[in-house]
Amino acid sequence: MTWEGTTRPALTDADVYPKTESGRLKTWVGVGGSPQSVVRTAKYGFGLMLAVIGGSPERFAPYVDLYERATAEFGTTALPVGIHSPGFVADTDEEAREITFGPFKENRDQIGAERGWPPMQRREFDAEIAHGSLYVGSPETVARKMAATIRTVGVGRFALKYSNGPAPASARLRAIELYGTKVIPMVRELLAEDDA
Repeated sequence: MTWEGTTRPALTDADVYPKTESGRLKTWVGVGGSPQSVVRTAKYGFGLMLAVIGGSPERFAPYVDLYERATAEFGTTALPVGIHSPGFVADTDEEAREITFGPFKENRDQIGAERGWPPMQRREFDAEIAHGSLYVGSPETVARKMAATIRTVGVGRFALKYSNGPAPASARLRAIELYGTKVIPMVRELLAEDDA
């Protein structure tokens, strides 16, 4: 890659990692709620990743439609749209909540202090799990919520941000294991039932 700009020294024939068979990296633009960002992403032909970090994920469904209409207007290709949201998987709902609450609150309160938000209360955390964009629970709980969001918003990819502060390494490793071996297969099964 060769590049020159104003924010850092120029790059000349720099290697870019990871290396791919095609020699190109797929690029997604993360959008947190700005219609202008959705339109700009469509204009330049990038994939759209909706960064849904709080509140009802359904409110982002209009952005999928806007992206598809904008790509048609610009003559670019509408690529699959994804969602990126925080969550955590453990063997039970209770275990996932207990592992996640402290680190999540610490992280959220630090961000909140910078943005003028009050400290997060446990009831807000529980409400975000029940009705918002926090995917915390057992594999079945997380899979069902993910499948519902994928259906409702109309996305083709879901990226779970499983680390939301300083949770124990063993719990993070278990979350990754459960996500790959239980959650993803169950989401695929639930979505396949819809197609059938």
